[in-house]
Amino acid sequence: MKNARDYIALALDNVDDADALKSLIAKTSESVGVYKLGLEQFTRFGPEILDLIRSVNRKIFLDLKFHDIPNTVAKAVRAACALNIDYMTIHTQGGIDMMKAAAEEAAKARHRPIILGVTLLTSLNQTMLNDELAVSMTTNEYVRHLAQKAMEAGISGLVCSAADLEAVAPIVPRGIEIVTPGIRPAGTDANDQKRVATPEWAIKNGATLLVIGRPITGADDPGRAAGDIVDSISGLE
Repeated sequence: MKNARDYIALALDNVDDADALKSLIAKTSESVGVYKLGLEQFTRFGPEILDLIRSVNRKIFLDLKFHDIPNTVAKAVRAACALNIDYMTIHTQGGIDMMKAAAEEAAKARHRPIILGVTLLTSLNQTMLNDELAVSMTTNEYVRHLAQKAMEAGISGLVCSAADLEAVAPIVPRGIEIVTPGIRPAGTDANDQKRVATPEWAIKNGATLLVIGRPITGADDPGRAAGDIVDSISGLE
């Protein structure tokens, strides 16, 4: 049975020191089931940094958001699979052929990760989608469109904002992971996220994994902050 902490993916993006990263993982591992390592950390520290997560026996979420031609993405997925990770991201805007190439490559791996298709970044809102990206759809319509293409491609999960859950959850087959970033416990700052929600709301509306960063990493007591979030969602799982 899924434990409440298994809903929590702690984003390690804002910690730029290896010792601080090690300390943060040690302080929070009791209340965190997954640790997310993004472009900044992976570029700074390299694959060896994943050993800090392995040392506390938690799942690894490698968030590099691959987006390139299908052959290049397939090879990148193959390289990532060799690191024995549990989750990894690609951009759904790369198209069906690219997503299929990623899914097919992951399926060959001995330790098969869940491929997550990123729909629309939580830093983008309706105005930016229409004016800057020249997409005439609403954010909900566009995310739903990308989610449908991801399902056609056969990938095993999606990343979408909590604001888009009600549009996406009904079209996603049972067993598909729905990962929701931009999670902010009640009373915390949204920072640069445009579309946010509380952990409780996101789970009740279909999220299976919550990406949480600064509300925990920026807290005076990260362990307690993580524990408070776990307490708030216990009983919802």
